[in-house]
Amino acid sequence: MLSRTLRTLTLAVALALGAPLVATAAAPYGPGVPVVPPYVAPTAEEAVDLAYMREEEKFARDLYLNFAEAWGETPFAYIANAEQSHMDAMLRLLRKYRLADPAAGNLVGEFGNPDLQVLYTVLLQRGQAGKIDALKVGGLVEEADLVDLGISMSHTMKADLRAAYASLACGSRNHLRAFAAELRAITGQSYVAQSMSQAAVDAVLAQPWERCGRTW
Repeated sequence: MLSRTLRTLTLAVALALGAPLVATAAAPYGPGVPVVPPYVAPTAEEAVDLAYMREEEKFARDLYLNFAEAWGETPFAYIANAEQSHMDAMLRLLRKYRLADPAAGNLVGEFGNPDLQVLYTVLLQRGQAGKIDALKVGGLVEEADLVDLGISMSHTMKADLRAAYASLACGSRNHLRAFAAELRAITGQSYVAQSMSQAAVDAVLAQPWERCGRTW
């Protein structure tokens, strides 16, 4: 189960990532000149969440790239491409809020967060045992992603961050549906929840596939 490992950072480290300051961007005003809204720096908690979600999306992408190579493209390659889009979304927000990219310079399977690094090794080994195991790992990752996105959303009132997290959660629900459908096709069995409650997972799987466009 993925844990919110970055949430255990000390306040000093969190503040180093982003302090709760407000700065107003200078902007010219006049006919035909767009009004530039003031820049509002992220809180320390928002900064931690953005950094963590950037690496968590990379975590999923890297696993699925390996599984696609080992077990065939369906559904891993398609979902890996989507995870790349999720990574890109988090990077845009990190740049917007002038925050360092924790994934900068890291190759596939490399993470700045040491706990994610250890967990990646464990889940990669598990998924390399067989395609069914890989699909279950995918389901676990998407469940954990949904939980983490919900936590991150609860920590912010910024419209752009909430919209981004909602869009990513939409994608994760579709990914969970894809893994569950592939498992059912292979085994004939219903998907069993791994980190969320079974009721919560069943509620996701009972809904039709969603269109998840960029809304921020």
